[in-house]
Amino acid sequence: MITQAAYRAPGTGRWRGRTVLIALLVAALGSGCAAGSGEPAKSAPGASAAGKPGQAAAGAPHEQKAAELDALYSPENVRRTQAARAVAAKKWGLASTPLPAPQPPAVKPAISTREGFEVEGGEDLPPLFTTVPVDGKKVVFLTMDDGSEKDPELLRMMSELKIPYTAFLSDYVINDNYGYFKQMRDRGVAIQNHTLNHPYMPGLSYEDQKREICGQQDLLEKNYGKRPTLFRPPYGNYNADTLRAAKECGIKAAPIWASEAYPDHMEWREWDRDMHPGDIILTHFRGRDEWKGTMPDMIRHVMKVVTDKGYAVGKLEDYV
Repeated sequence: MITQAAYRAPGTGRWRGRTVLIALLVAALGSGCAAGSGEPAKSAPGASAAGKPGQAAAGAPHEQKAAELDALYSPENVRRTQAARAVAAKKWGLASTPLPAPQPPAVKPAISTREGFEVEGGEDLPPLFTTVPVDGKKVVFLTMDDGSEKDPELLRMMSELKIPYTAFLSDYVINDNYGYFKQMRDRGVAIQNHTLNHPYMPGLSYEDQKREICGQQDLLEKNYGKRPTLFRPPYGNYNADTLRAAKECGIKAAPIWASEAYPDHMEWREWDRDMHPGDIILTHFRGRDEWKGTMPDMIRHVMKVVTDKGYAVGKLEDYV
């Protein structure tokens, strides 16, 4: 059964039922399957408790990685980057300069499926979650879905502001302009998987779900040189076959979202309608034909909310 808490009507970008960033990446970092199981369809629940932080991955300390991060996030680099950001914030009309993100861990945290999101037999499948373990640090993560709107101003704005984000792309809306997202990739944005055609996944057989995910893996690797490790199911709807297919296609994790950003408002999943450390923010590649504003308008609004609440935006792939 599809819960109303997270189902969004196709093409609307809005939830039905209950309404359910900034990484200081210094200048060197840049902007930003078998037969069907019959498992009931899952949809990200609405007002359930946030997932518990995972424990740090075991193993020897990553001294080299830690040293590289120490250099990138040195006080001198932080000051230089924040000075450039202050200039860019005025240019792009932000209410205030985005806050510097904390240094990410040298060892990524272990991430488990959020309580209430589980599927039968899912212990070894990619975890599905709305919040990343960040040890209480005031950092959140910005993600953008599909790829319908291809606004060149967004590329310039995010690069100059050094705001990291992750793009979850669907081929049916990007195949008229692969080059736009190549520019995005070249600016340091991670390109991840959102299926070929953005279908309602639980309505498909296992083999059809695998074609949607693996087919997009192949196309993104061909066009952008890297096979994604993250996958977001369209509309936040999934079943056990979805995650089994994703694993078979090389996916390691399936981030959902804790809130959704628009040019004029935010929509919240949690009962307190607030932001929390490690929250994943969803938005879409949209323009005035569907929104009350442009993508830069959306960035100005979401960054005001994030900054006013004392948060910075980090790069999701630094933690997942």
